[in-house]
Amino acid sequence: MPVPVPRQRGVPVAETDRGSACAAGSSSSGDLTLLVIEDDPAGTFTVPELLDAAGTRVRIRIRSARNLTEAERLLTDDVHCILVDLALPGPGEEELAPLKHVLRLAPRHAVLALTTSGDAERAAEAVRVGAQDHLFRDELDGRLLSRAIRYAVERKRADTAQVKLAESRLRAQENARLERGLLPTPLLQGSDLRFAARYRPGRSRALLGGDFYDTVRTADGTVHAMIGDVCGHGPDEAALGVELRIAWRALTFAGLCGDELLSTLQQVLEHERESEEIFATLCTVDIAPDGRRAGLCLAGHPAPLIARHGRPAQLLPYDDNGPALGLLPRARWPRRQVELGAAWSLMMYTDGLIEGRRGPDAKQRLGQDGMVEMINRQLAAGLEGESLLEAAVSEVRDLNGGELTDDVAVLLLSRHGARR
Repeated sequence: MPVPVPRQRGVPVAETDRGSACAAGSSSSGDLTLLVIEDDPAGTFTVPELLDAAGTRVRIRIRSARNLTEAERLLTDDVHCILVDLALPGPGEEELAPLKHVLRLAPRHAVLALTTSGDAERAAEAVRVGAQDHLFRDELDGRLLSRAIRYAVERKRADTAQVKLAESRLRAQENARLERGLLPTPLLQGSDLRFAARYRPGRSRALLGGDFYDTVRTADGTVHAMIGDVCGHGPDEAALGVELRIAWRALTFAGLCGDELLSTLQQVLEHERESEEIFATLCTVDIAPDGRRAGLCLAGHPAPLIARHGRPAQLLPYDDNGPALGLLPRARWPRRQVELGAAWSLMMYTDGLIEGRRGPDAKQRLGQDGMVEMINRQLAAGLEGESLLEAAVSEVRDLNGGELTDDVAVLLLSRHGARR
């Protein structure tokens, strides 16, 4: 027998307690609540109990409203499904206006459309615009409605999960594109040097931390490399790191080098930083066109590591370096001349690589000496280039007993014939 949708004459916006529908506040965690929006009911109906996958009884609690205004007041988070009559008067003259209004009002709820069997095209259109399913009034009975509710709720959950998965994938793709845009592309066209880099932000889910690096070749054949670290780990520090990198590249192409370049970068930092307590360490290297010697400037930054063919890796001289940028108003940064040789690899890094522990249960930091020992083991194992950097970052993380809390950036430049 066809079962009409109920009218609640006495209490038009109250929950009903007929048949298996239960009163407000008495439903168990497995019960479902149906909000019925219908203007011209001819009686009441009951909904039989359902069994879930575990065989547990699930009851349907019915809540009814005669118009969209009443429905909006009754639409709470405990409503699982909405049954809306397509013949209900709605705002404006738009086709399926009541349904579309409900879909905008309740984007997270399952929605069923109610119409007559003679209006199949309209019912199909209702599903196309967002309803989980449609029901024909003249074919409706309680058991059919129960199945439709369960189906609509499960389909909405599946649709929501699919949307979240798609959004997550899209966000990952957008993040990857953003990261590629924020991290530098080395400009080494015409140089025989080989380049590799690894970057790992310390903040969970962050694209970038306060570490930054860059490498370019100027018109005279000199290769300039830089790596730096803004103190702190927030988005402001990451943004400042990007600004300093871009400023360094522009100043380098403009011909600045050494103390003049670092002094100008300090002015940029002082102008852009959020607080006077913010500072940045920096290491710059300019490699002569013949690749055999370089100028080195350190602004409170760890000294690079060099590995020459057939010899153990060691740190470059790091005495007589200048302070971090942003600490002293009139600081100076001496440029030290370094002999590289014919074949070599030069590794520049931020302190995140050396501040982890020597072991999961150790209190001692890895430090520069521990890093040099680690790199020498990896070089002896034949690692080079990208593989060397990946192994170094992974081993530092393993020694620390988990993810590193500080950002890590590592840059490797190699001359042909050297380990890279």
